[in-house]
Amino acid sequence: MLYDVRHLTTVTYASPVRLARFNVRLRPAPWPGQVLERFALTIDPVPWSVQDDCGPFVVNRSRLIIREPLSRLAIESRFRVEVSEPSLPEPSLISAMTGPSVAQVRDRAARSRDLSAMGPASYLYPSPMAPNSPEIAAWAARFFPSAQGALAAACALMRAIYDEFTYDGDATTSETLPDQAFQARHGVCQDFAHVMIVAARAHGIPAAYVSGYLRTIPPPGQPRLIGADATHAWATLWCGEELGWVGFDPTNDTLARSDHIFTAMGRDYADVAPLDGVFHGGAGQRLAVSVDVAPCED
Repeated sequence: MLYDVRHLTTVTYASPVRLARFNVRLRPAPWPGQVLERFALTIDPVPWSVQDDCGPFVVNRSRLIIREPLSRLAIESRFRVEVSEPSLPEPSLISAMTGPSVAQVRDRAARSRDLSAMGPASYLYPSPMAPNSPEIAAWAARFFPSAQGALAAACALMRAIYDEFTYDGDATTSETLPDQAFQARHGVCQDFAHVMIVAARAHGIPAAYVSGYLRTIPPPGQPRLIGADATHAWATLWCGEELGWVGFDPTNDTLARSDHIFTAMGRDYADVAPLDGVFHGGAGQRLAVSVDVAPCED
């Protein structure tokens, strides 16, 4: 699939602020099965400086400094990307014997010496927005018997979140922690991804948070996926060297396929948030986001 993606973020301040510094994470980072053909970032007003860098996880970041008094900020990214369909079957066709077992993945992850952004080590332990949760760990224990295939275990966990949780855009905020969403059984894609990550890590399976997009127009005869026309989030679990990182979308009970456009991977939302930063001033702010994901006609 070939997509054109437009993402516009507008921040309006109640009164001018000064010396604003922002981190923008909108340029898709390299990812298997995905090719970025072009990318453009437009910022109004024009920053005093822009510094592009990578990391520390699988993320591209632009650091902006705006020195002049600021009442409104508009950040627009446009890019074209090609996404290939993964070779894995549908979750219903994955057996308990597909790929390495939970015990094997757990052991291989613990022994791995790969400390790169794609290595499992960075995604085994609690992180600021995905801390340990004894309650989530206990709830998820049934999905991770040692002899079970890790891929099948993750699919069962994904299905449980899909079945037991209700998508509710008013139930949580971007700062809600997994325990809160878990207890309420309500939330959005960010919450469901965090719950899955905390559950997997509690049982020794490396798990990471992915920020990205879903296609706006569903395939013929298929229902529209929840989360289109906005940024989307899902979890990706390391399932051993042979399978590598596999994306799981608990919001829609599906593996990440060619409908899913990858932007960045980190330990949790805080590592890959599309926009964050600081400024001098006490003004209130209002954030508006508009996203368009369109399959290319050519």
